[in-house]
Amino acid sequence: MTGPARPSSQHDDGMVPIPGGTFRMGSDDHYPEEAPVHRVTVGDFSIGATTVTNRRFSAFVDATGYRTVAERPLDPAEFPGAPPENLVAGSLVFTMTPGPVDLRHLSQWWVWTPGACWSRPDGPGSDLSGRADHPVVHVAYEDALAYVEWAGQDLPTEAEWERAARGDIDGAAFVWGDEAVPNGRYLANFWQGDFPWRNSEADGFTGTAPVGSYPPNGFGLYDMAGNVWEWTKDWYASGHPADAEKACCVPIDPRGPSVESSYDPRQPQFAIPRRVIKGGSFLCADNYCQRYRPAARRPQMIDTGMSHLGFRTVSRRRSLL
Repeated sequence: MTGPARPSSQHDDGMVPIPGGTFRMGSDDHYPEEAPVHRVTVGDFSIGATTVTNRRFSAFVDATGYRTVAERPLDPAEFPGAPPENLVAGSLVFTMTPGPVDLRHLSQWWVWTPGACWSRPDGPGSDLSGRADHPVVHVAYEDALAYVEWAGQDLPTEAEWERAARGDIDGAAFVWGDEAVPNGRYLANFWQGDFPWRNSEADGFTGTAPVGSYPPNGFGLYDMAGNVWEWTKDWYASGHPADAEKACCVPIDPRGPSVESSYDPRQPQFAIPRRVIKGGSFLCADNYCQRYRPAARRPQMIDTGMSHLGFRTVSRRRSLL
């Protein structure tokens, strides 16, 4: 693997203009929630060249005194019957298993860790030493929203995010084309080996990587695949709408479904809405979750941050209601 391609100084904390246009969103060839492929039009906008880093989030916290959701004790009224020891501040941290496990049970590698938060990403005893340029993690939707409001920016819609991720390569499986590892070269930070117990680190990293450790896409954006999942503004639904072009016209700047559609019918005990997250993370593995692709999408409860979840910002001249 060649040396990392670092972002230029003008992009480290900057925004990259993305031209508006029509593209094919989604995929009919991978996971059901990505289908059907449909045409969408978005207007001009600018998006962060990288995800928000620990350095930038630290500046926000220093300026505002903001405390993230993971740093606040849980409200007993929202968790009736929960033991008091489970109501402490914390977050979910990925923990590699000692051997093969049943991949249907996420609790085997996701561990609720008291004290884990953006500044202690692995829990008590950890810190941000050497991670200033890594993406900030353990941010709930509320935390990402607080940051973008402070910065005078916004979070991307799902359509904007996917338009930016594709880098003007319409319809390709990956950000860079149709091969996961072209000519044996790793172009994103994802899991190589048997998830969640054996990682060969062929791409050079086991956890998050500094932003910009891989070449940018066609729009000059870094890490639009792998590294960390990223929040979007849209509520989640289990699939895309049918191609509107067949019935009438291509939707312009779509905003996704209603909040009511976002609740998880498999977990009615958790009445917490879910937003779309995009891009995959360092935990995406071909034997479990090949979602380091522009069409990939997952639901995320808005009150939950994790050690593989971050965000990037957008700015636009038009208003999205």
